[in-house]
Amino acid sequence: MARVPVHPGLFELDGGTLRLVGGYSPSSGRFHFPSAPVCPYTGADDVEEVTLPEQGRLWSWTAVNAAPPGYSGPAPYGFGVVELENGLRVVGRLTEPDPGALSKGQPMRVVPEEIGTDEDGRAVVTWAFAPSAGEG
Repeated sequence: MARVPVHPGLFELDGGTLRLVGGYSPSSGRFHFPSAPVCPYTGADDVEEVTLPEQGRLWSWTAVNAAPPGYSGPAPYGFGVVELENGLRVVGRLTEPDPGALSKGQPMRVVPEEIGTDEDGRAVVTWAFAPSAGEG
């Protein structure tokens, strides 16, 4: 089945590998996600588009038990904040829906996750964080 991103420009999808696309401002020395033409911290217009680290650590999490309006994907699902290796904290889905199965500082990795289909029958893909046995 063909796959399409939930929104263009948020990530690069190559087969089973997903890389988030963020911004980096040399003048502020800070990363942000999603990428924006100006630095959200300083307003500098020197932002470079970069791929973000694939590994991080779980910082905060919860479970979403009731699907929000307009959402056609599976529920319940995990939702949380992962601090990437570069220090940037990214909000997103978690592949583990049970909050009791997660712990602060747990290694996580970014993965593609299908959340439904579009009107043309293509799988809609977003990013999610999955528990990882590796170092984050």
